[in-house]
Amino acid sequence: MTKAQIAKYIDHTALAAFATEKEIVKLCKEAVTYGFASVCINPSYVPLAHKKLKDTDVKVCTVIGFPLGCDTTESKAFSAKDAVLKGADELDMVINISEAKNGNFDYVEKDIKAVVDAAKAGASEVNKKIIVKVILETCYLTDDEVVKACIASKNAGADFVKTSTGFGTPKAPDGTALPNGASVHHVQLMKKTVGDSMKIKAAGGIRSVRTAEELIKAGADRLGTSSGLLIYQNWED
Repeated sequence: MTKAQIAKYIDHTALAAFATEKEIVKLCKEAVTYGFASVCINPSYVPLAHKKLKDTDVKVCTVIGFPLGCDTTESKAFSAKDAVLKGADELDMVINISEAKNGNFDYVEKDIKAVVDAAKAGASEVNKKIIVKVILETCYLTDDEVVKACIASKNAGADFVKTSTGFGTPKAPDGTALPNGASVHHVQLMKKTVGDSMKIKAAGGIRSVRTAEELIKAGADRLGTSSGLLIYQNWED
């Protein structure tokens, strides 16, 4: 895989609460220079990114219900349409993790579908295509819950399933911190579940060429990372 090809896997990401306007402008410039798939930013910066990336191939990606997923369905749907109307091309929404842990996957599916429908409604108003990615936050879910969340995402009409926010804080019973990002195991499980009917985004803890290679081999179609520049620069054709 060439550098130009790996670039198209990367969602160049800056989701920190303290990200500045200057940093977002820099993020956009880097994405254009290196040919990344998108910039992934918080909703308040969508208009700025849209302005900076107009007439380029780089998409504007933002997050919905992020990072906890516990917003009401109505607020997620409103935020989704609002983001699209303000310039977003892709939305990464977080499932209601609490309801997934409750085993209420009917709720999870309806929650996702509301966002998908709202996003499509907004997209139709501005005559554009919209992509919806569903963040499962796999660090909190059992394998069975991951499978059920993938099925709910597929049934709701989403385009991608995504591993993680990168903000999860899972802990072992003794209080020891556990890994919170993308893993080969979860990407393989998600791929096995959705097959070719959906795409897969891996995110969280992707900071090296080796990790990127492993996740792509496992089935990832997109990589969400704040280390995209480092991965690109160290990639060998």
